[in-house]
Amino acid sequence: MDFGQILPAVLSIGIIGAVLGAVLALASKAFHVAVDPKVDQINEILPQANCGGCGYPGCAAYAEAVAEGKCELNLCAPGGPELVPQIASIMGVEATVSEPMVAYAACAGGKSTGVKFEYHGPKSCASAVFLSGGQKPCDYGCMGFGDCVDACKFDAIYIDPETELPVVDDEKCVGCEACVLACPKGVMKMMPKKSKVYIACNSQDKGKDVLDVCKVGCIACKICTTPKVTPSKAIKMDGNLPVIDFAVKDELQPAKYKCPKSCFIDKNDSTKTQEQIDKEKADFKAAEAEKAAAAKKAILEKVAAAKKAKEAAEAKGE
Repeated sequence: MDFGQILPAVLSIGIIGAVLGAVLALASKAFHVAVDPKVDQINEILPQANCGGCGYPGCAAYAEAVAEGKCELNLCAPGGPELVPQIASIMGVEATVSEPMVAYAACAGGKSTGVKFEYHGPKSCASAVFLSGGQKPCDYGCMGFGDCVDACKFDAIYIDPETELPVVDDEKCVGCEACVLACPKGVMKMMPKKSKVYIACNSQDKGKDVLDVCKVGCIACKICTTPKVTPSKAIKMDGNLPVIDFAVKDELQPAKYKCPKSCFIDKNDSTKTQEQIDKEKADFKAAEAEKAAAAKKAILEKVAAAKKAKEAAEAKGE
């Protein structure tokens, strides 16, 4: 073995390594970017769900955006309202807690609508929608393949086998909106957690077209939007579909009972028997009839009184 040849080679490699190391050390100092310690502090208390509900690709990205003042402190749905004061404390600002939201399925058709053709492709809504808009006769209805279920990282949604519609568990739902983004039909929507009544229809078709494909779809009769039914105007028409302004505090029971297609769903009804629901509807209709009768009687009495007063005045004139 000729050490005379090996030694220079080893020395050369060593020198090259030392030079490159020095260059890298100088470069790391020259291009060093200081990281705000708040980023790590915020990221540490985030749930690390990386659900994207805040609008950022992950918790680390959201923590960086918050630290830089580029977004609100209350966008982390999985963390809940209790997380906001902690982030606010790190940022040294006042905490503002947003109202908890939950998802709901704006469709009541499901299995009852049947199909317009047999679909044999991938069991995915996103895939099926490319084939003539999906296998369902309603262009706006749920296809039932469960893309929303797959998108939910909190096991808060499942497909009811009897209806083939998504069911949301309000206790598990964190309001991240992942299901909303995953639904190609826009069926999954958000509402305040404390609200209980929502519209289970997503169709923008005209009444006759809706009835042709779905027995429980909204026919755009606009009864729910009338001042007599909803004085606060919490329900307004958006095209052929009524929408609820959840920011307006109002009792939506009248709209629920007046709807001829029963498009309004009350979450409280899930704990009631059908007999109880039918009785409530009957009681509501009876109360409405009683009010109408009382109003009619008052009008008749007013007319009779006016007539009597007129006759009395005419008698005095004679």
